[in-house]
Amino acid sequence: MAEPLHTRRSLAEDLRRLGLGPGDLVMVHAAVRRVGRLLGGPDALIAALCDAVGPDGTVAAYADWDAGYEDLVDATGRVPERWRGDVPGFDARTSRASRDNGVLAEFLRTVPGARRSGNPGASVAAIGARAAWLTEDHPIDYGYGPGSPFEKLAAAQGKVLMLGAPLDTMTLLHHAEHLARLPDKRRRRIEVPFADGPGVTWRWVEEFETARPVTPQAANDTFAVIVEDFLAEVGGSRGLAGEAPCVLVEAAPMVAFAVRWMEGRFGGG
Repeated sequence: MAEPLHTRRSLAEDLRRLGLGPGDLVMVHAAVRRVGRLLGGPDALIAALCDAVGPDGTVAAYADWDAGYEDLVDATGRVPERWRGDVPGFDARTSRASRDNGVLAEFLRTVPGARRSGNPGASVAAIGARAAWLTEDHPIDYGYGPGSPFEKLAAAQGKVLMLGAPLDTMTLLHHAEHLARLPDKRRRRIEVPFADGPGVTWRWVEEFETARPVTPQAANDTFAVIVEDFLAEVGGSRGLAGEAPCVLVEAAPMVAFAVRWMEGRFGGG
């Protein structure tokens, strides 16, 4: 028997049943292949998300960027001179979203009218009524903290949708890591190239570590455990979009819970 074919209309219905509604601001992490056969591919999924939140809503995705140069940096975070002329600079308008985040972020970034924030590693793409507000003035240092799209998402009573994506990829929890009072947070300082007309301007960027747990006390699956505990203790919505298992949570309660959870286990108080 042939697999079912999922459409923009059927996916929008699935998303509404899950709890997305008019005016919602939602950050989506998606494993598009898990949705099943899509009529129209990832564009149909983005259109369905936009349909579910309506003209007053906003759909966002964590984009990062497809830097490709970080293996070249030395122990101090600096790119050796012999490579510097070959590394392209980050341009929020044209730099590809990281492939590690799946195809949705790059498809969303290139939808006509989409906006993309200016912090390379923490960049967020968005489309809809609050896309400009969400992505503007993104701090370059500590890009998951105050003033970031992640702080704004929580402040605006936004939501996070894990659409077939592993729970440990919920990027909002890096904002909780930033806020949590932990005694031994790892920091990272690295040179980042920014497109500057025909050339490149290098700038030092500092942030709390995101490629591994921010504290040595945390296990690699800490984010997934936090989300599961949140679902058990606070609640959220589970369901299917096409064939993809989904989790939908409120951003502000998720951040507050994660901060308490990390401080309770790793705070040393």
